[in-house]
Amino acid sequence: MDSEGFEALAYRRGYLFPAGIDEAGRGPLAGPVVAAAVVFPQSFHIDGLNDSKKLSAWKRDQLFDVIYGTALSVGIGIVDPVEIDRINILQASLLSMRIAMDNLRPPADYLLVDGTFPVKSSRPQQVIRGGDGRCGSIAAASIIAKVTRDRIMERYDHEFPEFGFGRHKGYGTKAHCEAIRTYGSCPIHRKSFRRVREYG
Repeated sequence: MDSEGFEALAYRRGYLFPAGIDEAGRGPLAGPVVAAAVVFPQSFHIDGLNDSKKLSAWKRDQLFDVIYGTALSVGIGIVDPVEIDRINILQASLLSMRIAMDNLRPPADYLLVDGTFPVKSSRPQQVIRGGDGRCGSIAAASIIAKVTRDRIMERYDHEFPEFGFGRHKGYGTKAHCEAIRTYGSCPIHRKSFRRVREYG
């Protein structure tokens, strides 16, 4: 993916800093939800840029460094499990996106948001269903969010080794659910999620 497409249309409309925004970690039973916002220069090209779910972990790690080296600005937003339980995962995901947007320097003047829900913001925006596979800056944001979250979960693996967070990153695998049955939930589990309540 490159600077053609949604970003180019924003430039033609007079915007200077369109930002792609995406999140990672809506589905897991544990850990934060993490969003990223990425603003590229008006002309960019990154080989292999794609939806993070379609890339290997090795390729995501490689592109993570390339994106940071190419982007004008990258913002990260993290919402922890306590807040996820308090406001629900959809609202936490949208909050993480807004935090990521607010952390951009220079700030975005137009938002390209993956999914079906807009971010709470006065800035003009376009919500793009499947945007992580259609828009270069959103694809980049999906990679940054996924790699950032995976690295957080790998750190939690050292703190709570009995749950295997380094392997499944908090998703509800059979091994993870069995660990919850055996040890109960830990501080980073999402207590409002049904399977945590059932198994914990």
